Amino acid sequence: MSQTPRRIDHVVVAVHDLDAAGAFYQRLGFQVGARNRHPWGTENRLIQFGNSFIELITVVPDAEAIADHAPGRFSFGGFVRDYLREREGLAMLALDSDDAVADAALFSEKGLGSFEPFFFERKGRRPDGSETQVAFTLAFASDAQAPMAGFFVCQQHFPENFWNPTFQQHDNGAIAIASVGMTAASPAMHQFFFSTFGGSAARQDARGLLSIDLREGALTIRPDPSGRAGLQLHSVTIRVPDAKAQAERLARSGIHFAATRAGLGIPPETAFGLAIFFEDGNAA
Repeated sequence: MSQTPRRIDHVVVAVHDLDAAGAFYQRLGFQVGARNRHPWGTENRLIQFGNSFIELITVVPDAEAIADHAPGRFSFGGFVRDYLREREGLAMLALDSDDAVADAALFSEKGLGSFEPFFFERKGRRPDGSETQVAFTLAFASDAQAPMAGFFVCQQHFPENFWNPTFQQHDNGAIAIASVGMTAASPAMHQFFFSTFGGSAARQDARGLLSIDLREGALTIRPDPSGRAGLQLHSVTIRVPDAKAQAERLARSGIHFAATRAGLGIPPETAFGLAIFFEDGNAA
């Protein structure tokens, strides 16, 4: 199977209080979707862009019903449950897939974990309130040096029912997830994993920064100054049409932020464990 660069499909942000997180993202200027419940013990709310989205997720009160991991089987609910026992924040990264079954075979062949593809479907709601059907197949990959970070690719079976321009209208004008940032004690140790997972060669610069250019967007892994073992998913950069206007919005909402070279940033202690950067689309 020949690989081409993938794109960012979505990021999974694990939180204890789904409604509080949703209200915070609304203060950031995002349109946040209604709750969806999964049969494996989680609930989510989505923030959708043109071809990517942010998934805010939590575990349901009866979390003891969540299945544990088993040989060849990755438990999505189990991973979120275990992650939230340690922290809130960016728990998982999903890239797109045209054939998740083939991708699962590829990951197994390349030594990135041998997990069965995971198919699920659920009812969705159109903007007018009518019911629709969405379905997905996931193929998980595993980096042994990143036990607290989840990775998978996502194949959408009814994309016409999922992506909807009405859900993509945000007060802050957000356009897309521009990049996902990570930290690691030694980024070079993850070069093979991300080259395979992303379908694009990983490059390291003189500062030790590892970069993976995707079909749309990018992944970056910076040396962790704290020297913590393993890799941590750390940040999401969102492209907006006017970073100055977004800064004014955050100031009015009383949300702490700092100026960056590309726009502005919100620290993880303010944003449920996730560092959020806003990049000015006019400067991208």
